[in-house]
Amino acid sequence: DTKGAPVILESNPKYDNLLGKIEYESNMGVVTTDFTKIKAGSLHQANGGYIIINMSDLTRNPESWEGIKRSIKTGNITIENIFAMSGIVSGGIKPEPIPLNVKVILVGSPYVYQALYTYDEDFRKLFKIKADFDTDMNDSKENCMKYASFISSQCEENGLMHFDRTAVAAVIEYSRRLAEHKHKLSTRFNDIIEILYEADAWARISGEQVATGSHVKKAIEQKWYRSSRIEEKMQELIDTGVVLISTEDKVVGQVNGLSVMNIGDYTFGKPSRITATTYAGEKGIVNIEREVEMSGSIHDKGVLILTGYLGDRFAQDFPLTISASICFEQLYDGVEGDSASSTELYALLSSLSELPIKQYIAVTGSVNQKGEIQPIGGVNEKIEGFFYTCKARGLKGNEGVMMPWQNVANLMLKDEVIEAVREGRFHIYPVKTIDEGIEILTGMASGTRDESGNYPENTVFYMVQKKIEKFARIAEEFDDCEQERRG
Repeated sequence: DTKGAPVILESNPKYDNLLGKIEYESNMGVVTTDFTKIKAGSLHQANGGYIIINMSDLTRNPESWEGIKRSIKTGNITIENIFAMSGIVSGGIKPEPIPLNVKVILVGSPYVYQALYTYDEDFRKLFKIKADFDTDMNDSKENCMKYASFISSQCEENGLMHFDRTAVAAVIEYSRRLAEHKHKLSTRFNDIIEILYEADAWARISGEQVATGSHVKKAIEQKWYRSSRIEEKMQELIDTGVVLISTEDKVVGQVNGLSVMNIGDYTFGKPSRITATTYAGEKGIVNIEREVEMSGSIHDKGVLILTGYLGDRFAQDFPLTISASICFEQLYDGVEGDSASSTELYALLSSLSELPIKQYIAVTGSVNQKGEIQPIGGVNEKIEGFFYTCKARGLKGNEGVMMPWQNVANLMLKDEVIEAVREGRFHIYPVKTIDEGIEILTGMASGTRDESGNYPENTVFYMVQKKIEKFARIAEEFDDCEQERRG
């Protein structure tokens, strides 16, 4: 079809592929060439139209990158004599520049775009129009129909088995999982196509005429299984007691936090024991990971926020005189992020109030200085990580995960976890504030300040305030003794 402007997709943007070349012929040790040896590049083929190039491929060829920028700036394509430029031969023919009128479309990741925009001044001047495509789209009826159409077209183009309604529904459900939102669909179509191929293979193995939802689910499960070696090894360490995780009883100053690990394209969650100790002193809250330089700045910020929360809630009439330490037990590879800040605060409140925390409820979520729970990432993997730890020990029906209420829309759990929640064998607790969370973890009312600023007796916050007041008195008495001793 020669109608309309040319559209060229250059998959191998080497210099001569883009800007053309002059070929040489060797005869009896003599290198010769003529005008018939001049070969056009893809820029010539796209002249008057469009050329599409992958940014990463282009920047891996510095000569190509500089050549295409030079052509855009001058408005001409010049076929250079590569051999003459490198000094292999001297002389030769030099074709006249050809006027260039082309739209260059570079396709690549946001990371490559940002790097070029930051470090290449020419890039900012020459490529001024940016089209930023999202990684997800709304889960509407229209988009679901488009998804079904996309699946059908891929099957026809690639010779795959036809997908029935249950198979299409399973693919769309997997798309929601990739988007990490029940009202979104992923636009990571390469990942979707991969599942289509694998589901087709399982359908053919089973001797079916069409691919069904069970084949899609089998493909997804097998994809996860092939990547789960590290997850299984870590679960084995928990099951054998090498990594200490309690899922029974109650313990003071100890909470099960949840973290996420990424290994290539596979992400999984695992529980981590977080402990807190409190005692009289003026050191404030000590983050052990920070002291040994095993934590990132975001995690350090999350820990510092805890001091603001305690001061706002419990130290309005006297100084916050406290020493406390927080630790991720058996953590040897560092920690980053603030998704465990609420967990750390619950451990602190438990230590101060001397009220035990339910070990069969794990916690995730960040917190601000006002005690509001904030959303986090990887909520599905975190919940599933704790679920499988509890399942390995036998579900007793009281286990669960406490999470930010904002993340409810992100819940796209595996069928096994959904079934356990539906049957009441596992629980999910969305919370909005620390007050709600501490009540679930301790089974005691958190307490609300009265007009005089005091908390009711037999509440969590009453006990916390009394302990902080005790530490303040100890510190004051100690300072008085020190002054008397010094005379």
